[in-house]
Amino acid sequence: MSQEQDPATTILHVPVLLNESIHALNIIRDGLYVDATYGRGGHASTILDNLGSGGCLVVMDRDEQAIEHANSTLGNDPRCRILHSSMQNLDAALASLVLDRKANGILADLGVSSPQLNDPERGFSFMADGPLDMRMDTSSGVDAASWLNQAEESELTRVLREYGEERYARRIARAIVEYRQCHIFARTKQLVDVVCGTVPTREKNKHPATRTFQAVRMRVNAELDQLSAFLPKAVRALTEGGRLVVVSFHSLEDRLVKRFMREHARGDDYPPDIPVTFKHLKPLLRLVAKPCRPSPQEVEVNPRARSAVMRVAERTEHCYA
Repeated sequence: MSQEQDPATTILHVPVLLNESIHALNIIRDGLYVDATYGRGGHASTILDNLGSGGCLVVMDRDEQAIEHANSTLGNDPRCRILHSSMQNLDAALASLVLDRKANGILADLGVSSPQLNDPERGFSFMADGPLDMRMDTSSGVDAASWLNQAEESELTRVLREYGEERYARRIARAIVEYRQCHIFARTKQLVDVVCGTVPTREKNKHPATRTFQAVRMRVNAELDQLSAFLPKAVRALTEGGRLVVVSFHSLEDRLVKRFMREHARGDDYPPDIPVTFKHLKPLLRLVAKPCRPSPQEVEVNPRARSAVMRVAERTEHCYA
């Protein structure tokens, strides 16, 4: 998936770090794998290509359109199980399938997919006017327009600064509140016009509304909360030697994944004056390789890949506390 939209023509969905993530999963032909963020199936179909008749792939996504796509393309494959579910509900989703084994690999490709960005009716894009929705799961939750119309100025500022890393967060938040005094937010163009009329400078090759749309989307979909809930459940769902592969597109997401993996690779927290061996630490994870970024060649073909970071960890033999 991807984090930001470029002011360019429509781009077909291209999985980021596809070969690298498939290699990182270390797929065995009769294994059980989970694609927790199906998108449009680039990773899922490649995982299936590497599975034998005894293998199984569980496909999940919170986006109903993604699940419709999965059903139409993979629904007839007996090795595939398709669930409309958020990644934060990984444990319940797997329990509903009554599987008799733990996963050999779990993949999470974070961010927003190109089909979501390219459809103006979803409200993710600042390049075309459409309903100001931005929900990945349109069957639940509060849409972007509703949140923008009621959020306090201080909350708007925090979200823009924290999730969008927007230097003009306070100025944009004030402009949003002033606009609401006479208008109701309903369309993406309204938000674009407010931001463009407020931000005094443009970053090179970046639309002025990029950071605002990113921040609002992350807030509406509670993306960091989803990720925080998912990570420990993913570790519990893995068998010994199973791999957790996470591709992030935002610095806050990557920082959260990095800290989680490092903490669980370090093991139990003993006082510094107590001598312990590695065996006593009982780490739940082993870090696999270094963080991986797209090659210059991949970024040239798919500019949306430029901020991607892939991290990989392997489950150890120690039981989850």
